[in-house]
Amino acid sequence: MSDAQRTVAPSGPAPEEIRFFGTTWVEHDGGYALRRAGVAVGSLVLAAAGALVMRFAVQGLEIAAVGSLVNVLVVAGFAVCSALAFRRTWDGFVRRPGPVADSGAERSMQSLMLIGFIGSLLAYFCRSLVEAPGEALRRAEYDAALDRHARRRGSRAGNPAERKPKPKPNSKPNGSGPGSGSGSGKKRR
Repeated sequence: MSDAQRTVAPSGPAPEEIRFFGTTWVEHDGGYALRRAGVAVGSLVLAAAGALVMRFAVQGLEIAAVGSLVNVLVVAGFAVCSALAFRRTWDGFVRRPGPVADSGAERSMQSLMLIGFIGSLLAYFCRSLVEAPGEALRRAEYDAALDRHARRRGSRAGNPAERKPKPKPNSKPNGSGPGSGSGSGKKRR
């Protein structure tokens, strides 16, 4: 039996899976704490390995004697890309991205995210210290879906064939009786 089938009634909404966690975030079962620790350690180790690779790249530039200005520009470029990647990844944990107006802008952000991969890894590390990355967003959406489902289920009255007919309200006959509006349409003064 999968996590989604175990945590949700068959007729209810299914929770959305989170990378590395599946649906264990719903009830914090199935090794949720170990997965969070694994994501935290794994992302920190990968960020450190990425920083080591970046250090080798800067040393390569120093060996090539390209000048201190190029070294500073490369380090600043990676720092800016890492900061942008951190912010974009962190925002993705809290809210859904809006509709993309220009696919060219999205492609350029992907290249910045690739260059600033250390920032994305650090965002995963920081968020996994608190919760599964993206858990707050998914939980809010899932709770809203459960509420909508419960309201729909609660408003149903069962089999429509078994319902009693509703009594019809008393109606006045059209155009008869005093004050029914029939006449010349002029008011008396």
